Amino acid sequence: MFRRRLVAKKEEIARQRAWDSGTTPTAPERLPPGQHLVRPEQFPILDLGVHPPFDPTTWDLTLDGAVSHPLRIDWEQFRALPTVTQTRDFHCVTTWSKYDVTWRGVPFRHLAELAGVLPAAQHVIAHCGDLGYTTNVPLADMLRDDVLLAYELEGQPLSLEHGGPVRTLVPHLYAWKSAKFVRRLEFSEVDRPGFWEVRGYHNDGDPWAEERFG
Repeated sequence: MFRRRLVAKKEEIARQRAWDSGTTPTAPERLPPGQHLVRPEQFPILDLGVHPPFDPTTWDLTLDGAVSHPLRIDWEQFRALPTVTQTRDFHCVTTWSKYDVTWRGVPFRHLAELAGVLPAAQHVIAHCGDLGYTTNVPLADMLRDDVLLAYELEGQPLSLEHGGPVRTLVPHLYAWKSAKFVRRLEFSEVDRPGFWEVRGYHNDGDPWAEERFG
């Protein structure tokens, strides 16, 4: 019952705000249509209300599916992987955007190379720690240079409220495609719509095309 109320509330928020363009920024060409800017100090939090506790001694990340080398990476191994720091804009389907968010994390492309992605793989299904949440992204989108497994936000460890200890960051898509609390990345031959996609959200989620609902 609690979960159903959380889902219904977020669906209500998204639909009420989906077409509210909000405040016009000083550089409108940088803001996707239908979005409004939050103040620099703001970073709204919208999720299912479940923040799985983090224990570095038991946390791991699995990469499997259509790969030649399935992996299970523990926290120490993950933190030893190559990292990058980058600053990108962040766009939520509920119409708010935040400019110049700085993240640090492991490039997804590096993890894909370690796992040996097979030619048959076409999609990545992110499986998360909050009540079985999943989301689906085409492999081609995930292989872009700026897609990360992020574990720092603005120079600080990624908090549980923002999806810590690790979330995917897919900055060219709406933020729900950047899965919080990620624990498994499944390379799939077929597309499988995730938690919000089967509840009416668009399968692709391009902010510039306003792909909010399917």
